[in-house]
Amino acid sequence: MFSIQDITTITLTLFAIIDIIGALPIIITIKNRQKHLDSGKATLAAGALMVLFLFLGKSFLGLFGVDIQSFAIAGSIVIFIIGLEMILGIELLKNDPSEKTGSIIPIAFPIIAGSGTLTTIISMRAVYTLPNIVMGLIINLVFVYIVLRSSSWIEKKLGDSGLSLIRKFFGIVLLSIAIRIFKTNF
Repeated sequence: MFSIQDITTITLTLFAIIDIIGALPIIITIKNRQKHLDSGKATLAAGALMVLFLFLGKSFLGLFGVDIQSFAIAGSIVIFIIGLEMILGIELLKNDPSEKTGSIIPIAFPIIAGSGTLTTIISMRAVYTLPNIVMGLIINLVFVYIVLRSSSWIEKKLGDSGLSLIRKFFGIVLLSIAIRIFKTNF
């Protein structure tokens, strides 16, 4: 039932998609603007949204007559675009963090559990088992919580060049994952 290899792949894929390290500049800006960030609330809200989409996403797609394989291919294209954004340092899929919103919007959604994350989760249903996906989600949510709690410290330690290097590395990983998902479902 549980596969360490699958859990590792799922965890790393979601880690790259969520890109909590790459989102740190946005998170830090919002935190400084609000003077407070509720890391627990943001993590729980994002996790609830991801789990809800994991279990109900297929039914939701069924309402529109879309099968998981088609959604997985579409998701792989979105993941590919996100990878290109990370490597090239451009923004094609816009996030609009408005002022004076809470930890849930825009931190939990769309930064943590954004369209790329939700697309990836439903796409994974075509390749991996639910228990492995849930474990990958839990591992990522723990990491997200730790990063949110430590955002100021991480910012000081990595600096701008360190954050840029991490973002570009995970961009290449995402491109590879997108191609794999596309090949698996085509």
